Amino acid sequence: MNTIKLFETSQVRSQWDAEKEAWFFSIVDVVAVLTDSPNPRTYWSVLKNRLKKEGSELATNCSQLKMKSADGKNYLTDVADTEQLLRLIQSIPSPKAEPFKQWLARVGYERIEETEDPELAIDRPRATYLKKGYSKDWNNQRLTSIEVRKDLTDEWENRGVKQGQEFAILTDEITKAWSGLSTRQYRQHKDLKKENLRDHMTNMELVLNMLAEATTTEISREKLPAGFDESLEIAQQGGTIAGNTRKAIEAKSGKPIISSRNAKRLK
Repeated sequence: MNTIKLFETSQVRSQWDAEKEAWFFSIVDVVAVLTDSPNPRTYWSVLKNRLKKEGSELATNCSQLKMKSADGKNYLTDVADTEQLLRLIQSIPSPKAEPFKQWLARVGYERIEETEDPELAIDRPRATYLKKGYSKDWNNQRLTSIEVRKDLTDEWENRGVKQGQEFAILTDEITKAWSGLSTRQYRQHKDLKKENLRDHMTNMELVLNMLAEATTTEISREKLPAGFDESLEIAQQGGTIAGNTRKAIEAKSGKPIISSRNAKRLK
C-alpha cells in the first residue's frame, strides 16, 4: 500500500512493507521538508558522504523502492525506515529538525531515568494511555496484560528461547490457538499495521489473551521445557485452553469475541 504523508505543506512519499511490517519514507522528500533546499537530491548526496566520514552506515544500509515522481512515473528512490529516518534527522542542521532532536534527547533522558528508577517505566505507560483517551478500566486491564506478558517472556528466556524471531513465533502460535487468527491476520482484521495489537483489543480480548499467556507460563514452569521446540508445544497448549474458553463464551452469548474494532472505535 502506497500513501502520501503530509508534513506541514510538503509531501513525503511513504510505503508500507507488509512483509517487514515497517514504513519506508523517501529520504529526498524528508530532506526537502527539513532543509528547504532548492536541490534536495544534491543535499542528500553531500550528506551521504558526511555520514560515511562520521562512521554511520545509514547511507550504505538504506534501501531503494519504486515511488511515483512528479511526472507520474515510478523511479527507484532512496528510502529509510523510522529508525534510520530519526538518525538522519540528527545530522541535518535545520530549525525544522530541531524539535525532532529535542524529542529524541528527551526520550533518551527518560530511558536513563527508567534505568535508575524502574518504577517510572510503569508510570509512563499509564499516563500515556490516559492521554490517548483510553478509559481507566481499559488502562488497568492493559497494564496487567503487560505484567502477564513480562512473566511469559521471562519464562521463555529461562527455558532457552531466543528473543526476536523465536519469541515472535511462539506468540503467533498462542494467538492462533486462542483466537483462530495469526498475529498478522488479527492485525489485518483490525485494520492495523505497525501498531501494537494489544493496544487495540477490547477488554474481553485482553482477558483471553492474558489467559492464554498466563496459562502458557504456568504449564512451562511445571514442565520445564528445554529450548524452543518444547516451548512451542506448550505455547499451543496454553493458547488452546484460552481458545476453548472463547468458544464456550461465544456459544453462551451468541456473539463473537474477536472484534474488528481498533483503538479509535474502542475509545
